[in-house]
Amino acid sequence: MPKMKSRRGAKKRFKVTASGKIKHRRNYKSHILTKKSAKRKRNLRKYRYVDTVDAPRVHEMILE
Repeated sequence: MPKMKSRRGAKKRFKVTASGKIKHRRNYKSHILTKKSAKRKRNLRKYRYVDTVDAPRVHEMILE
């Protein structure tokens, strides 16, 4: 049987931490930044963890 392939787009966007949580970058940070406040942009820099409900689906996509 052939190897399972991970979804390459998901593999690039999600990282698994040592504790097993999945982290990802926040959205709304790529363009149209002039109208967003400095505080909002600063908070968008931080990483965020995938919700526990969605974690199994993401694990399946990245095969980890």
